[in-house]
Formats: sequence, structure tokens, C-alpha cells
Amino acid sequence: MLSIKFFFASVLLVGASAMHIQWEHEPVEISEQQDYPINDVDQDFEYQHPSYVARCRARRQAQGSLTFNGDGSAGLGAKVPLVGNDRNVLSAIGSVNLDDRMKMASKGIGLAFDNANGHGVSVMKETIPGFGSKLTGAGHATLFNNDKHNIGANAFVSKNMPNIPNVPNFNTVGGGLDYTYNNKVGASLGMANTPFLQRKDYSAMGNLNVFRSPTSTVDFSAGFKKFDSPFVSSGWKPNFGLTFGRSF
Repeated sequence: MLSIKFFFASVLLVGASAMHIQWEHEPVEISEQQDYPINDVDQDFEYQHPSYVARCRARRQAQGSLTFNGDGSAGLGAKVPLVGNDRNVLSAIGSVNLDDRMKMASKGIGLAFDNANGHGVSVMKETIPGFGSKLTGAGHATLFNNDKHNIGANAFVSKNMPNIPNVPNFNTVGGGLDYTYNNKVGASLGMANTPFLQRKDYSAMGNLNVFRSPTSTVDFSAGFKKFDSPFVSSGWKPNFGLTFGRSF
């Protein structure tokens, strides 16, 4: 039987895995004939094509994000381009997550590779106080995009490495779909499965861009999440968050 300490630590771990910080704006397709230099973009073009300009900044500028969650927890994220060109970029990424008492829940560092068409992969190593560490590989892809609609998919696999005696390493796998209309409103569905714990996590969220400028964004998300296991099931619980993003 799993110890009480391990059960609560695993709940914290999977909950942290389900919290995803959006590192970049929704991608859009731009033809080669429209390959505008980012330094020469004027205000009219910038507001007509915000996600193209944001994607260029994601390649050429550092990004930071701060997320406040409805349960009192918070997350900090950073992405700093290392090398790249107009089509591909390799960046360093980092995150710090805080629990509802503003104590460290996890911290991580890794690398991300992004393509101008909206595809990318990443790997991150996280340290979780009182539990151990986690290594996550993730990927995302744009399935469909035009001037108004964007559909994307994402997937991840995490190797959880607890430092608790007699508890082996175990995996969590998951993925999701997201939809955005006019770079303004959208929705997302997600699921994660941890076979060792016989646990599944689900989320259904709506998203709204509250504010956007050439260098800053404010996004609000609200919806429901739940987890099921043979030990306990949470039922659908409200979940919401507010994210501030900034390019430097």
C-alpha cells in the first residue's frame, strides 16, 4: 500500500503536470511573399497580424509570463532564444511554480525548438521539493490555420523519479487539443494518464485574450478539471487563471 506521504506527493506532482504555461502566441501561416522584416513592421500591420509579429518576437526576443491560478497557486515562466533564423529557433526555457502558500512547488529548466509554422518540441528537467524530480518531453503542432481559425495539438510524456524509499520511477503521458478564433477567444481539452497510480486527469477550458499590445498580453482562462482513480475521484471542479505575458 502506498504511504500517505507518497499519495499526497503524487497528487501534487500530477497536478503540476496538468498546469501548462503558454509560452507563445498562436501561430499563423504567412506566405514567403509576406516575409516582412520585424524591425520594419508598422503599427497598422502589427495590429492586423498580431500573432505573426508575436511569433517573430518569440524567435528574436526573450519572453516572460506570470500566471495566477484560482486555487491560489502561481507560475513563472521564461523563454530566451539562443540560436536560430527566420524559420527555426532553439531557446532556453525555465519555470517556477508556487503552491497556494506561495512556497516552492517545482522549478525546472530545459530547451525548446520552435518552427515558424507553429510546430515545436521541448525537454525540461524539474525538481519537486519533498518528492524528487521529473523529466518531460513535449511537442506541439498546428493542425489547421487561416486568417480566423487555428487548431493545434500537443502531447507530452514525463518520467517521474521520486526519491521516496521503495517507490519506483513511473510515467505520465498526456495530450490535448486547442482552438482559437481571431487570436481572441478559444477553448482547449486535455487529458493525462498515470498508469502506476491508476489515475487520469481531465481539463476543459475556455480562453480569452483580454489585452494585447506589441510587447504585452493579458489572457484569462476558465473551465473545469477533474481526476479519477480507484482511491478517490474529484468530480468536475472550477478552474481559472490569469496570465500576464511580456516580450523583452
